Amino acid sequence: MFHWLEKNPFAFAVVVIVTIAFAGLVEIVPHFAQQARPVIGTTPYTTLELAGRHVYIKNSCNACHSQLIRPFKSETDRYGHYSLSGEYAYDRPFLWGSKRTGPDLMRVGNYRTTDWHENHMKDPASVVPGSIMPAYTWMFTNEADIDTAYAEQVTVADFFGVPYNEPIPMKDGSTKIIKMGSDVAEARAMALAEAKLIAQDMKDQDVKDAVANGKIPEIVAIIAYMNGLH
Repeated sequence: MFHWLEKNPFAFAVVVIVTIAFAGLVEIVPHFAQQARPVIGTTPYTTLELAGRHVYIKNSCNACHSQLIRPFKSETDRYGHYSLSGEYAYDRPFLWGSKRTGPDLMRVGNYRTTDWHENHMKDPASVVPGSIMPAYTWMFTNEADIDTAYAEQVTVADFFGVPYNEPIPMKDGSTKIIKMGSDVAEARAMALAEAKLIAQDMKDQDVKDAVANGKIPEIVAIIAYMNGLH
């Protein structure tokens, strides 16, 4: 057998390629499958956070802000630990981005507050001198689309097995449950309850009044989303 292979270089090359390919698959596929699973502590988005993510996408925030920290010292020194694939397990679609006009927002929830985001979205230059980011004043009056966010929750729970209403392991050994409403009405009520907690830390009285009256401005939803990026 081996003598025959030595005399037939083409067959020998095919056998070598097949052997290396098989060995590579055995080594890579299980590791890839493991790394693609949710990192401990990664949780699905709440209804309000998902509505905020939709606002983020609608306004093309990912055109100027990436959400991917690469394993380079210059990036980890500034933004923290490099991104892991399992941290995006509940992102559909991924918002990695390919350009950084502004800073990476992968873990912005660790170092920015509701008050900071409110001021920044209303008048970026007042918070970051020299900023070229435009003001997003319409977010303070436009109402967030909670119904679409809930529809996405139902879809990903049914088709992708996203663990809503199930215990999720956290890094400290505890568990956390991200609840999903049983219907649209309950989802709206849950989103509004979360919005009220965020509005408490905001200064804009019109936004506070809107939330008190049962409405959720887009600014509240997008702040919920960014506060959840850890």
